[in-house]
Amino acid sequence: MKKLPFKRKKQTHITVISIILIAVLLIYSFRIYSLQVANSQKYSSHPKGSAVLTATLKAPRGEILDCYGRQIAINRDGYNIVFNKAYVKENLNDIILTLINLLKKNKVEWKDELPLKSSAPYSFVKDADTDRLFSKLELAHYATPENCLERMTEKYGLEKYNADERRLIAGVRYSMDIADFSISYPYTFAEDIPTEIMRKISESNFLLSGVTVDVVPFREYVDTTLAVNLIGSVGPIYKEDWDDENGENYKERGYSYNDKVGKSGIEYYAEEHLRGIDGEITYYLDAAGNILDTEITKKPVAGKSVMLTLDSAIQRTAQDSLKKIVKKLQSEGGTVKAGAAVVIDIDTGGVICGANYPTYDVATMNKEYDRLKNDPAAPLTNRAFQGVYPIGSTIKPSVAIAAMENQKYSKGETIRCVHTYNHFSDFKPSCMGTHGYINLKKALAVSCNYFFFELGYRVGALSLTDYFKQFGLGVKTGVEVDDSSGILVEPEGNGVGGDTLQFAIGQLNAFTPLQVANYAATLSNGGTHYKATLIDKVVSYDLTEIYEKNEAKVLNTVSMSAKNLASVKEGMLSVTEDGTGRATLGDYPIKIGGKTGTSQVTNAADHSIFMVFAPYENPEIAISVVLEHGSSSFSAGTVVREILDAYFFADGNKTSVKRPYTVLK
Repeated sequence: MKKLPFKRKKQTHITVISIILIAVLLIYSFRIYSLQVANSQKYSSHPKGSAVLTATLKAPRGEILDCYGRQIAINRDGYNIVFNKAYVKENLNDIILTLINLLKKNKVEWKDELPLKSSAPYSFVKDADTDRLFSKLELAHYATPENCLERMTEKYGLEKYNADERRLIAGVRYSMDIADFSISYPYTFAEDIPTEIMRKISESNFLLSGVTVDVVPFREYVDTTLAVNLIGSVGPIYKEDWDDENGENYKERGYSYNDKVGKSGIEYYAEEHLRGIDGEITYYLDAAGNILDTEITKKPVAGKSVMLTLDSAIQRTAQDSLKKIVKKLQSEGGTVKAGAAVVIDIDTGGVICGANYPTYDVATMNKEYDRLKNDPAAPLTNRAFQGVYPIGSTIKPSVAIAAMENQKYSKGETIRCVHTYNHFSDFKPSCMGTHGYINLKKALAVSCNYFFFELGYRVGALSLTDYFKQFGLGVKTGVEVDDSSGILVEPEGNGVGGDTLQFAIGQLNAFTPLQVANYAATLSNGGTHYKATLIDKVVSYDLTEIYEKNEAKVLNTVSMSAKNLASVKEGMLSVTEDGTGRATLGDYPIKIGGKTGTSQVTNAADHSIFMVFAPYENPEIAISVVLEHGSSSFSAGTVVREILDAYFFADGNKTSVKRPYTVLK
């Protein structure tokens, strides 16, 4: 941090003279100076009538790391222009105008929260908070912009300036007021200024009383497009969260109005961990209010770092793969517009990857926000956790479990597919083929709708829905950032109708890619439904100490026999070896269990869905991929394959060992 501009100069030399009397007088004078000035802190730091005031020294924010300790969100040093009340003099307005002119010339922004346009004709900024302005100026709610400027001219002593200068200075003075500018709360005039501006101000520091250029930590993201929907961002404290009991009430929590806080994602959820402990600088004043000395009386302590379950390499692979397949399909005339992919550790619920396409660059998000917000492809949406889709035939393994556990189907039984299901006179859904007599293994492999219409008919809507919930479909996953519970139709009873048949093939209900991955994980691990999580542990800033370890939390257990589970998994292996998933995974060197799905969309191409668990024998991960209007499961399968390669073949030619979550040294 840059040293404060106030520092007493020491006497460095004494002129040697030949007259002894003058020499004695000079030595005596030096002694007086030493006692009264140079050692003023020592002899007058706490005399009766003196005062002690403190101000804050900002602590760096903790870092966000992936499961190996790779940096995702870090801090870098930057420069802020700060007004320090302890050193401000009567020429404050002149200094503000000088700084404004300097920044304007160099096209650098400064803080101005006055809800009036910055140039004539002055009018209120649309949708700005004028109520606070009227309250601060003690004006009626019908006051005009001219009334406000007149009151501020009087309040801030701006009479000698022209109209444009008055507006500019008033903007800063008003911003100081609402930020509680005082010795305890320095005011940040401009943030992250260029180095050349820092040098100019530092060189003119003696002319700018009360102004310092502080070195402060700024949030920076190593890859500004990686997992941005999950990591989130930091930003300023807004009025509604400053001192409103219905908001975050940051003021009561010890924050300064100038502080940056987590606004979304992990940055928001883990705010209490990531936030450092600010230090203090103490000012010693004499009885007249003059500053005698300053001292750092409490060093700032960096925030704790948060290690995620995310693997940044796999996350990058998934994002790139989604982008590549969407662009490819679009170039071929397809209507696909977006996609998402999720990878989960089946033994912990840890999210290894949560990828979206399209996405955005956090470095330019603020400038491009309007364009991003209005983009029909919705790049700001976290599809992986919040996008809801009918999941089509990927629901069928859970329907099979429900049927077998309720003794409505037994292994080896065949059902005759005659294409059209004729149990109802007013609803006759059909299969994609005519498969004849077919068992569970084959029905999963070829995704026979008729087979699962029959299982759904036997089980009933209520029992099906209960099993969906047990597998985590239609309920919150418990993950730390915002997610959707999906859409789960609640039947009134266990009756059977057309809706029941639709439930059995993954229509009507709609779930998130995260829920689908967790469902696949629950199925493949034998029925343990874990809470999904992004946070693995909370560690010290230097990575030497673990403060909290996030243990896996079981939400519920799906009761299913080993025999029934083996039957379903056998069918899912057949999907990838000789069924609907063989085109992308039929030759994969590791056995994979999976299920494809295409969910129907009114007046649009079907969604493409693929879920897998791997390896087949001793599963480690579950994956779900959704491509909006991707038409065929082959498209989603190409993304699944590239993710599997990234996990199992990190060097391209051999299987990896189970990946431990350890800190990089």
